[in-house]
Amino acid sequence: MIQRIVTAAVLIPLVLLLILRAPTSVIAIVAGIVALLAIREFLALTPHYGVDPLTAPTYIYVGVFFACVAAISNRPAGKFDLRMLDLPVLDLGIAALFFAALAPFVFLALAMKRKSLSSMYPAAGASAFAFAYVAIPMAMLVSVRLTDTGAFMLIFLMVVVWSGDIFAYFVGKSIGRRKMSPRISPKKTWEGAAASLFASVGFGTLLFHYSIPISQFLLTYHLLEPPLYEPSGTWTHKSEAWQVVLLCVALNMAAQLGDLVESAIKRGADVKDSGSILPGHGGMLDRVDAMLFAIPVLWIYPFWHGLP
Repeated sequence: MIQRIVTAAVLIPLVLLLILRAPTSVIAIVAGIVALLAIREFLALTPHYGVDPLTAPTYIYVGVFFACVAAISNRPAGKFDLRMLDLPVLDLGIAALFFAALAPFVFLALAMKRKSLSSMYPAAGASAFAFAYVAIPMAMLVSVRLTDTGAFMLIFLMVVVWSGDIFAYFVGKSIGRRKMSPRISPKKTWEGAAASLFASVGFGTLLFHYSIPISQFLLTYHLLEPPLYEPSGTWTHKSEAWQVVLLCVALNMAAQLGDLVESAIKRGADVKDSGSILPGHGGMLDRVDAMLFAIPVLWIYPFWHGLP
């Protein structure tokens, strides 16, 4: 418990500072490093399923992808508008689609060189899945940051997911009785899941409600760059209360599903943690599993919000 708290106390301020002040190209590099660490842990689980993964080619492919993401992110960002096609956020989407579509062919072609052709498809499938499962959502995170309100939306994402995770852990541990999925994750309870949902909605709506004074405080102390297209100084979408609540619910449900999916992968491999890089939290994949499912939900929000 002490290790878990200390690790969180160190990482949370660093993540917030990175989101608020770092250039998007730096965020892309950090996202790429996180993706590589998480993919390394994922590939380490695949031998438990009888799969001999394409380790080095997967690292190289992901590295090249995030080099492209960083290069695209280095371009000036602007206001997100569905009618404006010449934007880095849309360029990132095209790059992600291209790399995702190309991945199966690349990995299958490389796996053909193996002595045992029976290992070709499982190895290529593991690499292509790792790319889609980890790399694409991490690139979407960079894409969100490129929008004019990206800093707020990423902090909003962290608050919704982290508050839900914290309340699920403590409530489930203290009063949890009804097992949610004992076959996959014996410690998860319906009481913890309900507490997670209420915490995400509560903290998420509070952050939206006080977004203007919070943003003005951060602007005053130069922790945030002034928005390009918001002369009032605010840095959030103009959303109705019901839209915020719906978004919080969707993000929380996606995060809880992401946590369960990773637990199922580990359970199938008969391991407790994906790694040990983060004291008290396990591996990098353990830490970002919920985010991997929640990020695409957040990424699609401007499209939904921007439609008439």
